[in-house]
Amino acid sequence: MKPIRLMALALLAIGSWSCDFDIANPNNPDPIGQNPSRQRVGTAAVGILIAARQNAADFVLDVGILGREAYRFDGSDPRFVTELHGSLLDPGSGAFGGDHWFEPYATIRAANNLLNVIGSATALTAAEQNGVRGFARTMKALQYLEVVNTHTEDSIPLDVNRDPVTGTPAPFVSNDSAYRFIVALLDSAATNLRAGGAAFSFTLSAGFVGFNTPAGTTDGFLRFNRALKARVQAYRASRGDTQCGAAGATCYANVLSLLDTTFIDTTGAATLNNGVYHVFGTGAGDVANALFQDPQRGENFAHPQLADSAEAGDLRYTTKVVSRGATTNRGLTSSLGWIRYGSPAAPIPIIRNEELILLRAEANNALGNGLPSANDINYIRVRSGGLAAIGTLAAATAAVRLNQILHERRYSLLYEGGHRWIDMRRFGRLGQLPIDRTGDVIFSTYPVPVNELIGR
Repeated sequence: MKPIRLMALALLAIGSWSCDFDIANPNNPDPIGQNPSRQRVGTAAVGILIAARQNAADFVLDVGILGREAYRFDGSDPRFVTELHGSLLDPGSGAFGGDHWFEPYATIRAANNLLNVIGSATALTAAEQNGVRGFARTMKALQYLEVVNTHTEDSIPLDVNRDPVTGTPAPFVSNDSAYRFIVALLDSAATNLRAGGAAFSFTLSAGFVGFNTPAGTTDGFLRFNRALKARVQAYRASRGDTQCGAAGATCYANVLSLLDTTFIDTTGAATLNNGVYHVFGTGAGDVANALFQDPQRGENFAHPQLADSAEAGDLRYTTKVVSRGATTNRGLTSSLGWIRYGSPAAPIPIIRNEELILLRAEANNALGNGLPSANDINYIRVRSGGLAAIGTLAAATAAVRLNQILHERRYSLLYEGGHRWIDMRRFGRLGQLPIDRTGDVIFSTYPVPVNELIGR
Protein backbone atom coordinates (compact mmCIF):
# COMPACT_ATOMS: atom_id res chain seq x y z
CA MET A 1 0.00 0.00 0.00
CA LYS A 2 0.98 3.63 -0.30
CA PRO A 3 0.05 5.40 2.95
CA ILE A 4 0.96 9.07 3.42
CA ARG A 5 2.76 9.16 6.75
CA LEU A 6 2.09 12.74 7.77
CA MET A 7 3.12 12.42 11.40
CA ALA A 8 6.31 10.51 10.66
CA LEU A 9 7.31 13.04 8.03
CA ALA A 10 6.59 15.94 10.30
CA LEU A 11 8.84 14.43 12.96
CA LEU A 12 11.72 13.53 10.68
CA ALA A 13 14.03 16.34 11.65
CA ILE A 14 14.31 15.06 15.21
CA GLY A 15 16.32 12.08 13.98
CA SER A 16 18.14 13.33 10.91
CA TRP A 17 19.00 16.89 11.88
CA SER A 18 18.97 16.65 15.69
CA CYS A 19 17.33 20.05 15.91
CA ASP A 20 14.34 21.14 17.94
CA PHE A 21 12.44 22.47 14.95
CA ASP A 22 8.71 22.93 14.62
CA ILE A 23 8.63 21.36 11.17
CA ALA A 24 5.86 22.48 8.86
CA ASN A 25 3.58 19.81 7.44
CA PRO A 26 5.29 19.00 4.11
CA ASN A 27 2.02 17.80 2.60
CA ASN A 28 0.31 21.15 3.19
CA PRO A 29 2.97 23.74 4.04
CA ASP A 30 1.76 26.93 5.66
CA PRO A 31 3.16 30.37 4.78
CA ILE A 32 5.84 31.25 7.29
CA GLY A 33 5.05 34.96 7.61
CA GLN A 34 6.98 38.16 7.04
CA ASN A 35 10.34 38.81 8.72
CA PRO A 36 10.91 35.23 9.85
CA SER A 37 13.51 34.55 12.53
CA ARG A 38 16.72 32.69 11.77
CA GLN A 39 15.26 29.59 13.40
CA ARG A 40 12.03 29.88 11.41
CA VAL A 41 14.00 30.13 8.16
CA GLY A 42 15.97 27.05 9.18
CA THR A 43 12.76 25.22 10.00
CA ALA A 44 11.32 26.06 6.58
CA ALA A 45 14.51 24.98 4.77
CA VAL A 46 14.55 21.64 6.59
CA GLY A 47 10.85 21.27 5.79
CA ILE A 48 11.67 21.57 2.08
CA LEU A 49 14.16 18.71 2.38
CA ILE A 50 11.61 16.60 4.24
CA ALA A 51 8.94 17.28 1.65
CA ALA A 52 11.34 16.48 -1.20
CA ARG A 53 12.35 13.24 0.49
CA GLN A 54 8.86 11.91 1.14
CA ASN A 55 8.28 10.66 -2.42
CA ALA A 56 11.76 9.29 -3.08
CA ALA A 57 11.28 5.59 -2.36
CA ASP A 58 7.84 5.44 -3.97
CA PHE A 59 9.21 7.15 -7.09
CA VAL A 60 12.10 4.70 -7.44
CA LEU A 61 9.74 1.73 -7.11
CA ASP A 62 6.91 2.97 -9.34
CA VAL A 63 9.07 4.27 -12.16
CA GLY A 64 11.24 1.19 -11.80
CA ILE A 65 8.13 -0.90 -12.45
CA LEU A 66 7.24 1.16 -15.53
CA GLY A 67 10.81 0.82 -16.80
CA ARG A 68 10.78 -2.95 -16.19
CA GLU A 69 13.41 -2.87 -13.48
CA ALA A 70 11.12 -4.08 -10.72
CA TYR A 71 7.96 -5.88 -9.66
CA ARG A 72 6.00 -5.51 -6.46
CA PHE A 73 3.79 -8.42 -5.44
CA ASP A 74 1.79 -6.70 -2.70
CA GLY A 75 -0.77 -8.95 -1.07
CA SER A 76 -2.83 -6.00 0.12
CA ASP A 77 -2.82 -3.93 -3.08
CA PRO A 78 -2.80 -5.67 -6.47
CA ARG A 79 -2.58 -2.40 -8.38
CA PHE A 80 1.23 -2.63 -8.45
CA VAL A 81 0.58 -5.47 -10.91
CA THR A 82 -2.88 -4.81 -12.34
CA GLU A 83 -2.39 -1.08 -12.97
CA LEU A 84 1.33 -0.32 -13.27
CA HIS A 85 1.76 -3.40 -15.47
CA GLY A 86 -1.69 -3.22 -17.02
CA SER A 87 -3.22 -1.29 -19.87
CA LEU A 88 -4.52 1.89 -18.18
CA LEU A 89 -3.19 4.24 -15.52
CA ASP A 90 -6.11 5.63 -13.52
CA PRO A 91 -5.78 9.43 -13.17
CA GLY A 92 -8.38 9.41 -10.41
CA SER A 93 -6.09 7.55 -8.03
CA GLY A 94 -3.58 9.64 -6.15
CA ALA A 95 -1.57 6.54 -5.30
CA PHE A 96 -1.02 4.98 -8.73
CA GLY A 97 -2.09 6.57 -12.02
CA GLY A 98 -2.43 9.99 -10.39
CA ASP A 99 0.82 9.70 -8.45
CA HIS A 100 4.04 11.76 -8.47
CA TRP A 101 2.19 15.03 -8.84
CA PHE A 102 0.88 16.12 -5.46
CA GLU A 103 4.12 15.44 -3.58
CA PRO A 104 6.49 17.46 -5.77
CA TYR A 105 4.03 20.34 -5.98
CA ALA A 106 3.73 20.34 -2.19
CA THR A 107 7.51 20.72 -2.02
CA ILE A 108 7.40 23.52 -4.60
CA ARG A 109 4.79 25.28 -2.51
CA ALA A 110 6.99 24.95 0.59
CA ALA A 111 9.88 26.49 -1.34
CA ASN A 112 7.68 29.31 -2.65
CA ASN A 113 6.44 30.06 0.87
CA LEU A 114 10.03 30.59 1.97
CA LEU A 115 11.07 32.53 -1.12
CA ASN A 116 8.10 34.87 -0.77
CA VAL A 117 9.36 36.19 2.58
CA ILE A 118 13.11 35.63 2.68
CA GLY A 119 13.80 39.19 1.57
CA SER A 120 12.11 40.47 4.75
CA ALA A 121 14.20 38.29 7.10
CA THR A 122 16.19 40.98 8.89
CA ALA A 123 17.85 38.37 11.11
CA LEU A 124 19.80 37.18 8.06
CA THR A 125 22.47 39.06 6.15
CA ALA A 126 21.94 39.80 2.46
CA ALA A 127 24.39 37.01 1.61
CA GLU A 128 22.53 34.53 3.83
CA GLN A 129 19.25 35.48 2.17
CA ASN A 130 20.82 34.72 -1.20
CA GLY A 131 22.02 31.37 0.10
CA VAL A 132 18.45 30.51 1.09
CA ARG A 133 17.18 31.59 -2.33
CA GLY A 134 19.77 29.47 -4.13
CA PHE A 135 18.93 26.43 -2.03
CA ALA A 136 15.14 26.81 -2.35
CA ARG A 137 15.23 27.45 -6.10
CA THR A 138 17.48 24.46 -6.71
CA MET A 139 15.12 22.22 -4.73
CA LYS A 140 12.16 23.65 -6.67
CA ALA A 141 13.89 22.81 -9.94
CA LEU A 142 14.47 19.24 -8.76
CA GLN A 143 10.76 18.85 -8.01
CA TYR A 144 9.64 20.35 -11.32
CA LEU A 145 11.99 17.88 -13.01
CA GLU A 146 10.21 15.00 -11.26
CA VAL A 147 6.86 16.25 -12.56
CA VAL A 148 8.03 16.69 -16.14
CA ASN A 149 9.89 13.36 -16.10
CA THR A 150 6.71 11.52 -15.13
CA HIS A 151 4.18 13.56 -17.14
CA THR A 152 4.99 13.97 -20.81
CA GLU A 153 1.63 15.05 -22.21
CA ASP A 154 2.63 18.72 -22.70
CA SER A 155 0.54 19.63 -19.70
CA ILE A 156 2.63 20.92 -16.80
CA PRO A 157 1.65 23.93 -14.66
CA LEU A 158 4.64 26.11 -13.73
CA ASP A 159 3.27 29.41 -12.43
CA VAL A 160 1.95 27.89 -9.21
CA ASN A 161 3.03 30.57 -6.74
CA ARG A 162 -0.58 31.70 -6.34
CA ASP A 163 -3.01 32.02 -3.47
CA PRO A 164 -4.61 28.56 -3.12
CA VAL A 165 -7.99 30.12 -2.27
CA THR A 166 -8.30 33.25 -4.38
CA GLY A 167 -5.84 32.55 -7.18
CA THR A 168 -6.79 31.09 -10.55
CA PRO A 169 -5.25 27.77 -11.61
CA ALA A 170 -1.83 27.99 -13.23
CA PRO A 171 -1.95 27.46 -16.99
CA PHE A 172 -0.49 24.29 -18.47
CA VAL A 173 2.58 24.64 -20.69
CA SER A 174 4.49 22.33 -23.03
CA ASN A 175 7.21 19.99 -21.86
CA ASP A 176 9.82 21.96 -23.80
CA SER A 177 8.72 25.08 -21.94
CA ALA A 178 8.91 23.20 -18.66
CA TYR A 179 12.48 22.02 -19.27
CA ARG A 180 13.53 25.54 -20.28
CA PHE A 181 11.88 26.90 -17.14
CA ILE A 182 13.84 24.41 -15.02
CA VAL A 183 17.09 25.49 -16.67
CA ALA A 184 16.32 29.14 -15.98
CA LEU A 185 15.39 28.33 -12.39
CA LEU A 186 18.68 26.50 -11.85
CA ASP A 187 20.60 29.41 -13.36
CA SER A 188 18.78 31.88 -11.11
CA ALA A 189 19.62 29.68 -8.14
CA ALA A 190 23.26 29.56 -9.22
CA THR A 191 23.42 33.35 -9.25
CA ASN A 192 22.02 33.40 -5.72
CA LEU A 193 24.45 30.74 -4.52
CA ARG A 194 27.45 32.64 -5.86
CA ALA A 195 26.28 35.62 -3.79
CA GLY A 196 25.46 33.40 -0.81
CA GLY A 197 28.54 34.00 1.31
CA ALA A 198 30.67 31.43 3.08
CA ALA A 199 27.94 29.43 4.81
CA PHE A 200 24.24 28.67 4.80
CA SER A 201 22.16 30.05 7.66
CA PHE A 202 20.68 26.58 8.26
CA THR A 203 21.93 23.02 8.53
CA LEU A 204 21.57 20.62 5.62
CA SER A 205 21.03 16.90 6.14
CA ALA A 206 23.80 14.30 6.03
CA GLY A 207 22.84 13.66 2.41
CA PHE A 208 24.58 16.93 1.51
CA VAL A 209 27.98 16.23 3.04
CA GLY A 210 30.47 17.86 0.72
CA PHE A 211 27.81 20.26 -0.59
CA ASN A 212 27.01 22.25 2.52
CA THR A 213 28.23 25.73 1.66
CA PRO A 214 26.59 27.89 -1.02
CA ALA A 215 29.43 28.05 -3.55
CA GLY A 216 32.63 26.67 -2.03
CA THR A 217 35.18 25.21 -4.43
CA THR A 218 35.25 21.79 -2.76
CA ASP A 219 32.06 21.77 -0.71
CA GLY A 220 29.67 24.02 -2.61
CA PHE A 221 25.97 23.30 -3.09
CA LEU A 222 26.50 25.10 -6.41
CA ARG A 223 28.26 21.97 -7.72
CA PHE A 224 25.03 20.03 -7.08
CA ASN A 225 23.03 22.74 -8.84
CA ARG A 226 25.30 22.57 -11.91
CA ALA A 227 25.11 18.76 -11.95
CA LEU A 228 21.31 18.93 -12.06
CA LYS A 229 21.48 21.38 -14.94
CA ALA A 230 23.83 19.05 -16.83
CA ARG A 231 21.26 16.26 -16.44
CA VAL A 232 18.44 18.50 -17.66
CA GLN A 233 20.44 19.69 -20.66
CA ALA A 234 21.20 16.10 -21.65
CA TYR A 235 17.50 15.28 -21.39
CA ARG A 236 16.62 18.27 -23.57
CA ALA A 237 19.25 17.38 -26.15
CA SER A 238 18.23 13.74 -26.45
CA ARG A 239 14.52 14.46 -26.70
CA GLY A 240 14.99 16.98 -29.53
CA ASP A 241 14.31 20.40 -28.01
CA THR A 242 14.64 22.81 -30.93
CA GLN A 243 16.72 25.20 -28.80
CA CYS A 244 19.37 22.48 -28.55
CA GLY A 245 20.22 22.64 -32.24
CA ALA A 246 20.84 19.83 -34.70
CA ALA A 247 21.32 16.49 -32.92
CA GLY A 248 21.16 18.36 -29.62
CA ALA A 249 24.66 19.73 -30.18
CA THR A 250 24.17 23.07 -28.40
CA CYS A 251 22.80 21.50 -25.24
CA TYR A 252 25.31 18.65 -25.28
CA ALA A 253 28.15 21.17 -25.55
CA ASN A 254 26.65 22.92 -22.54
CA VAL A 255 26.62 19.58 -20.67
CA LEU A 256 30.38 19.31 -21.12
CA SER A 257 31.06 22.84 -19.91
CA LEU A 258 28.71 22.40 -16.96
CA LEU A 259 30.31 19.15 -15.85
CA ASP A 260 33.62 20.95 -15.44
CA THR A 261 31.96 22.97 -12.65
CA THR A 262 30.48 19.96 -10.81
CA PHE A 263 31.94 17.20 -8.66
CA ILE A 264 32.74 14.90 -11.59
CA ASP A 265 35.82 12.87 -10.70
CA THR A 266 37.70 9.99 -12.33
CA THR A 267 40.50 9.62 -9.78
CA GLY A 268 39.32 6.25 -8.52
CA ALA A 269 36.41 3.89 -7.94
CA ALA A 270 35.87 5.28 -4.45
CA THR A 271 34.57 8.54 -5.90
CA LEU A 272 31.73 6.98 -7.90
CA ASN A 273 29.24 7.26 -5.06
CA ASN A 274 30.11 10.88 -4.28
CA GLY A 275 26.97 12.94 -4.63
CA VAL A 276 23.77 14.14 -3.00
CA TYR A 277 21.29 11.81 -1.32
CA HIS A 278 17.94 11.57 0.41
CA VAL A 279 18.74 10.23 3.89
CA PHE A 280 16.72 7.94 6.14
CA GLY A 281 17.01 6.45 9.59
CA THR A 282 15.47 4.37 12.33
CA GLY A 283 15.76 6.78 15.25
CA ALA A 284 12.87 8.33 17.12
CA GLY A 285 10.75 10.37 14.75
CA ASP A 286 12.78 9.36 11.71
CA VAL A 287 11.59 7.49 8.60
CA ALA A 288 13.12 4.31 7.23
CA ASN A 289 13.94 3.74 3.59
CA ALA A 290 10.92 1.74 2.38
CA LEU A 291 12.98 0.13 -0.39
CA PHE A 292 14.88 -1.88 2.22
CA GLN A 293 13.28 -5.30 2.56
CA ASP A 294 14.30 -8.85 3.36
CA PRO A 295 15.50 -9.87 -0.12
CA GLN A 296 14.13 -13.39 0.34
CA ARG A 297 10.71 -12.49 1.73
CA GLY A 298 10.00 -8.90 0.73
CA GLU A 299 7.30 -7.82 -1.70
CA ASN A 300 9.69 -6.04 -4.07
CA PHE A 301 11.30 -8.15 -6.79
CA ALA A 302 13.82 -7.44 -9.52
CA HIS A 303 12.68 -7.94 -13.09
CA PRO A 304 13.97 -11.24 -14.52
CA GLN A 305 15.35 -9.56 -17.65
CA LEU A 306 18.02 -7.89 -15.51
CA ALA A 307 19.68 -11.29 -15.09
CA ASP A 308 19.30 -12.12 -18.78
CA SER A 309 21.01 -8.89 -19.92
CA ALA A 310 23.72 -8.60 -17.26
CA GLU A 311 27.29 -9.44 -18.23
CA ALA A 312 28.90 -12.26 -16.24
CA GLY A 313 30.55 -10.89 -13.13
CA ASP A 314 29.12 -7.36 -13.38
CA LEU A 315 29.38 -6.05 -9.84
CA ARG A 316 26.64 -3.51 -10.52
CA TYR A 317 24.25 -6.44 -10.83
CA THR A 318 25.64 -8.83 -8.24
CA THR A 319 25.77 -6.17 -5.52
CA LYS A 320 22.19 -5.06 -6.12
CA VAL A 321 20.25 -8.23 -7.02
CA VAL A 322 20.16 -11.68 -5.41
CA SER A 323 18.45 -14.97 -6.25
CA ARG A 324 15.40 -15.99 -4.23
CA GLY A 325 12.58 -18.48 -4.52
CA ALA A 326 10.48 -18.05 -7.62
CA THR A 327 7.18 -16.23 -6.98
CA THR A 328 4.28 -15.74 -9.39
CA ASN A 329 1.60 -13.09 -9.08
CA ARG A 330 -1.14 -12.59 -11.68
CA GLY A 331 1.00 -13.99 -14.47
CA LEU A 332 4.26 -12.28 -13.51
CA THR A 333 7.14 -14.35 -12.14
CA SER A 334 10.47 -13.43 -10.61
CA SER A 335 13.14 -15.29 -8.67
CA LEU A 336 15.22 -12.18 -7.97
CA GLY A 337 15.26 -10.01 -4.84
CA TRP A 338 16.79 -6.60 -4.16
CA ILE A 339 19.87 -5.93 -2.04
CA ARG A 340 20.40 -2.46 -3.55
CA TYR A 341 19.43 -0.85 -0.22
CA GLY A 342 21.04 -2.88 2.52
CA SER A 343 19.49 -1.28 5.58
CA PRO A 344 16.50 0.88 6.57
CA ALA A 345 18.95 3.78 6.86
CA ALA A 346 20.38 3.34 3.36
CA PRO A 347 20.28 6.64 1.42
CA ILE A 348 18.65 7.06 -2.00
CA PRO A 349 20.79 8.96 -4.52
CA ILE A 350 19.60 12.21 -6.04
CA ILE A 351 22.64 12.45 -8.32
CA ARG A 352 26.03 10.73 -8.14
CA ASN A 353 29.43 11.04 -9.77
CA GLU A 354 28.84 7.80 -11.67
CA GLU A 355 25.90 9.40 -13.46
CA LEU A 356 27.95 12.50 -14.28
CA ILE A 357 30.68 10.42 -15.93
CA LEU A 358 28.08 8.65 -18.07
CA LEU A 359 26.45 11.99 -18.96
CA ARG A 360 29.85 13.15 -20.20
CA ALA A 361 30.17 9.97 -22.25
CA GLU A 362 26.72 10.63 -23.73
CA ALA A 363 27.51 14.25 -24.59
CA ASN A 364 30.88 13.46 -26.15
CA ASN A 365 29.37 10.63 -28.15
CA ALA A 366 26.63 12.90 -29.54
CA LEU A 367 29.25 15.50 -30.48
CA GLY A 368 31.38 12.98 -32.35
CA ASN A 369 34.14 12.76 -29.74
CA GLY A 370 34.57 9.00 -29.84
CA LEU A 371 37.74 8.59 -27.78
CA PRO A 372 36.73 10.56 -24.66
CA SER A 373 33.28 8.97 -24.78
CA ALA A 374 34.81 5.49 -24.95
CA ASN A 375 37.24 6.34 -22.15
CA ASP A 376 34.39 7.28 -19.81
CA ILE A 377 32.34 4.21 -20.74
CA ASN A 378 35.29 1.95 -20.04
CA TYR A 379 36.15 3.79 -16.84
CA ILE A 380 32.69 2.92 -15.49
CA ARG A 381 32.83 -0.65 -16.77
CA VAL A 382 36.15 -1.32 -15.08
CA ARG A 383 35.79 0.58 -11.82
CA SER A 384 32.09 0.15 -11.14
CA GLY A 385 31.31 -3.11 -12.93
CA GLY A 386 34.61 -4.94 -12.48
CA LEU A 387 34.43 -5.74 -16.19
CA ALA A 388 36.95 -5.58 -18.98
CA ALA A 389 37.24 -2.47 -21.09
CA ILE A 390 35.92 -2.64 -24.65
CA GLY A 391 38.92 -1.85 -26.81
CA THR A 392 36.95 -1.24 -30.00
CA LEU A 393 34.62 1.44 -28.62
CA ALA A 394 36.60 4.51 -29.67
CA ALA A 395 36.58 3.44 -33.31
CA ALA A 396 32.96 2.24 -33.24
CA THR A 397 30.01 4.20 -34.58
CA ALA A 398 28.16 6.67 -32.38
CA ALA A 399 25.15 4.34 -32.50
CA VAL A 400 27.20 1.46 -31.09
CA ARG A 401 28.56 3.66 -28.31
CA LEU A 402 25.07 4.94 -27.48
CA ASN A 403 23.86 1.36 -27.11
CA GLN A 404 26.72 0.74 -24.72
CA ILE A 405 26.05 3.94 -22.77
CA LEU A 406 22.45 2.91 -22.24
CA HIS A 407 23.60 -0.51 -21.09
CA GLU A 408 26.04 1.00 -18.60
CA ARG A 409 23.44 3.47 -17.33
CA ARG A 410 20.99 0.61 -16.85
CA TYR A 411 23.25 -1.21 -14.40
CA SER A 412 25.16 1.73 -12.92
CA LEU A 413 21.94 3.58 -12.01
CA LEU A 414 19.81 0.51 -11.35
CA TYR A 415 16.84 1.02 -8.99
CA GLU A 416 17.79 4.48 -7.87
CA GLY A 417 15.84 7.07 -9.81
CA GLY A 418 13.75 5.72 -12.65
CA HIS A 419 16.62 6.25 -15.08
CA ARG A 420 15.83 3.24 -17.26
CA TRP A 421 12.27 4.37 -18.06
CA ILE A 422 13.38 7.94 -18.67
CA ASP A 423 16.35 6.88 -20.83
CA MET A 424 14.36 4.51 -23.01
CA ARG A 425 11.70 7.16 -23.56
CA ARG A 426 14.05 10.03 -24.38
CA PHE A 427 15.83 7.91 -26.99
CA GLY A 428 12.60 6.54 -28.46
CA ARG A 429 13.21 2.99 -27.28
CA LEU A 430 10.27 2.22 -25.02
CA GLY A 431 9.28 -0.46 -27.53
CA GLN A 432 12.41 -2.38 -26.51
CA LEU A 433 11.17 -2.86 -22.95
CA PRO A 434 9.63 -6.29 -22.33
CA ILE A 435 5.87 -6.82 -22.28
CA ASP A 436 5.42 -9.58 -19.73
CA ARG A 437 1.76 -10.50 -20.31
CA THR A 438 -0.66 -10.30 -23.18
CA GLY A 439 -2.61 -7.06 -22.93
CA ASP A 440 0.00 -5.15 -20.92
CA VAL A 441 1.45 -1.93 -22.30
CA ILE A 442 4.62 0.09 -21.80
CA PHE A 443 3.42 3.44 -20.51
CA SER A 444 5.21 6.54 -21.78
CA THR A 445 3.71 8.91 -19.22
CA TYR A 446 1.57 9.30 -16.17
CA PRO A 447 -1.75 11.03 -16.82
CA VAL A 448 -2.49 14.39 -15.23
CA PRO A 449 -4.60 13.72 -12.11
CA VAL A 450 -8.32 14.24 -12.57
CA ASN A 451 -8.51 16.66 -9.64
CA GLU A 452 -5.99 18.90 -11.38
CA LEU A 453 -8.26 19.25 -14.39
CA ILE A 454 -11.44 20.19 -12.53
CA GLY A 455 -12.43 23.79 -13.14
CA ARG A 456 -10.03 24.38 -16.01
